[in-house]
Amino acid sequence: MRAIWKGSISFSLINIPIELYPATRREELRFHLLRASDLSPVNYKRVAEADGKEVPWDQIVKGYEYEKGRFVVLKDDDFRRVDVEATQTVDIIDFVRLDEIDPMFFDKPYYLVPQKSGAKAYALLRETLEKTGRVGIAKVVIKTRQHLASIKPLKNALVLELMHFADELVDTSTLSIPNRVEVSPKELDLAMDLTERMTDRWNPEKYVDDYRSALLHLIEEKVKHGGEAPPQEGPRKKKPTNVVDLASILKESLAQTESRTGARDRHAKTAPARKHKKAA
Repeated sequence: MRAIWKGSISFSLINIPIELYPATRREELRFHLLRASDLSPVNYKRVAEADGKEVPWDQIVKGYEYEKGRFVVLKDDDFRRVDVEATQTVDIIDFVRLDEIDPMFFDKPYYLVPQKSGAKAYALLRETLEKTGRVGIAKVVIKTRQHLASIKPLKNALVLELMHFADELVDTSTLSIPNRVEVSPKELDLAMDLTERMTDRWNPEKYVDDYRSALLHLIEEKVKHGGEAPPQEGPRKKKPTNVVDLASILKESLAQTESRTGARDRHAKTAPARKHKKAA
């Protein structure tokens, strides 16, 4: 894997040379637009709304709509005037307790990998953050755009996680969310009991993208059968919960959960224990 960015972490007089690597990957399935009659690929054309004529690239400018139907044109020089200097440095501004940050602010993680000369300072920063429960809050420019970011320890690594600026988060007061709804003690007890029975240890490998797997399987079937797929039942839709009779729904859910967890526990007890080979 190649580094997507090289620079350094900087705070006070300390400077740690690092490289930035993606910490996640998501392979989207790509589809082409085709003409149905002969499966010829369909291309996009840049067409002006005023007369429907195609516009060549050299006649296209960027404009900001400041009023309905009224635009101000921004040229390359305008963007350069306000461009943030790309310093190749992750500048830590503050250290903040991790538990003070709303998880909604976190967006996309990257691994920070030290260059040889920065290994000791990297380890020092990682250990300090881990022991103090703090993260570094920084600003960094990646691909001409400035980002807010946090630097936090994860096992033996430091992770730089891009964050949202405060004005990027939607205020919940703009949404129709009820402030207080009367919940009976019985309903709350049943819901807490159900939550307790459905609680399990965190195992990320347990959760997979069912939609992507099913779509890939369908594509394979269509390729195998000359573009046609065998008939298949559609997904069953769940009925919305009857809020008037919430307690009985919770009781039914508890009964179903108890039968599932009971079967799982019985299977665990009767399953033969795996033998571990002794180390030579």
